Amino acid sequence: MSSIWVRLMKPEDYDEVFALWLATPGMGLNTTDDSREGIERYLRRNPSTSFVAELDGRIVGAVLAGHDGRRGFLHHTAVLPEFRNRGIGSRLVETALFALEREGIQKAALVVFEQNEGGNAFWEHAGFPARTDLVYRNRSIHELVKIDT
Repeated sequence: MSSIWVRLMKPEDYDEVFALWLATPGMGLNTTDDSREGIERYLRRNPSTSFVAELDGRIVGAVLAGHDGRRGFLHHTAVLPEFRNRGIGSRLVETALFALEREGIQKAALVVFEQNEGGNAFWEHAGFPARTDLVYRNRSIHELVKIDT
C-alpha cells in the first residue's frame, strides 16, 4: 500500500485543490479570494506554510496557511471523504503549524461555520477550542460572489 506524502502546495495544484474544496461540505468559497489568481497571490505571500497530502500522485487533502507577522491563520483544510479518519487532516495541520512556528508565529486562528458539525468536531479534537468571548466581524471591500459547495 502506498503512503501519504505531505508537501508544499504549489500554484500548479490549484485545479485539484479547488475540486477538493468543492467536494467538502461546509466549505465557504468565493469567486475572488478562492480564484486561481487569489490562491496564487496567497501562496506568493505565504510560500512555505500551505500544504497538500498526496497518494499515488493524487491530492487527497490540503491546508491553506499563512500569517501576518503576528498571528497564523488556517484556511480551507480539507480531506477527501474516502480518506478521512486516517490522520491526514491532523498531519496537514501539524505540518502547517510547524511551518508557522519556524517563521516565528506562536499562535494560530481559524474560522469555521457554526453549522459545519464535522469541521467543528475536527478542530475541537485538534486542540482548537471555540472562543465564545469574541464577535467575528468582517466587511467586504467589494461584493464577493459565494460559490455553493
